[in-house]
Amino acid sequence: MARHVKVAEIRGREIYDSRGNPTVEVDVVTDDGGCFRAAVPSGASTGIYEALELRDGGKIPDGLPLPFPEAASRCMGKGVLRAVENVNKIIAPKLIGMDVTQQAEIDKLMVETLDGTRNDWGWCKGRLGANAILGVSMAICRAGAAAQELPLYEYLAILAKRPVDKFVLPVPSFNVINGGSHAGNRLACQEFMIMPVGASSFREAVTIGAEVYHHLKACIKAKYGQDACNVGDEGGFAPSVQDNNEALDVLMEALKKSGHEGKVVFATDVAASEFYDGKTKLYDLDSKNPNGSAPGMKKTATELIAYYKEWLTKYPLASIEDPFDQDDWEAYSQFL
Repeated sequence: MARHVKVAEIRGREIYDSRGNPTVEVDVVTDDGGCFRAAVPSGASTGIYEALELRDGGKIPDGLPLPFPEAASRCMGKGVLRAVENVNKIIAPKLIGMDVTQQAEIDKLMVETLDGTRNDWGWCKGRLGANAILGVSMAICRAGAAAQELPLYEYLAILAKRPVDKFVLPVPSFNVINGGSHAGNRLACQEFMIMPVGASSFREAVTIGAEVYHHLKACIKAKYGQDACNVGDEGGFAPSVQDNNEALDVLMEALKKSGHEGKVVFATDVAASEFYDGKTKLYDLDSKNPNGSAPGMKKTATELIAYYKEWLTKYPLASIEDPFDQDDWEAYSQFL
């Protein structure tokens, strides 16, 4: 049974994420004694169209000074004390007393009224910070789900006006090889993942993922040595692989040795904007080479499409995320 539950208190704080970088955590305390917490995720690579993640070392929005003079230099400029201050002193007072199920109204108030900044692409959250606003929004959402006595996934489906008569548990995606901004090797693609789409249950999917992961470790150790078993930012291995095809080959070897071939497909997050040269219109697949790119590694969009199509014929590849630069619409159209 739905209850009318109101916001009694909002507390923001700075915590550290899995990379050791500061991020925002928010508690929403309700008038019935509940406490609902959310922490804001932060990616290693970001696009130019993403909302502003407010860091203390960045540009200071008008009228919002640093909490103290040294804030800009601590944590290599990545502190979020300004965002936390915005949660506690600007957002919280305006939300006290609001019904926690008013998700759309609360989000609109934070984005359009309390922040109010816009750019060519919409509400950019450039004053209070997307990290401040998102932390509050997620904690409010958890409180709203509890007030409606619903699991969070069902509450989110209702907010999105989606059917709630049938739910399908997502297939887990395991990030097993890291490159790009996530690792110190020469691998251009940021992530290679495995997805056990042939599993009959979530439990079996996790088992398959774990077994392929450990077989991959053994394959990497045998081929590149123990040092190559170090992991990147997100837990995937970061061997000294020189080429994306080499990474897929060793992953294919591990899949076959695991005995799960046929149950697993591959996915990749290329994050191509990270190695795209807007002046030459070329994608440099060896951009992390300190001695300069090897011959043939700089590709046009057409050549890169052919490169991806070769993957599709050679490997069980089901998903390619961000295969081109975020503004290379011609390449996306051509690939389709």
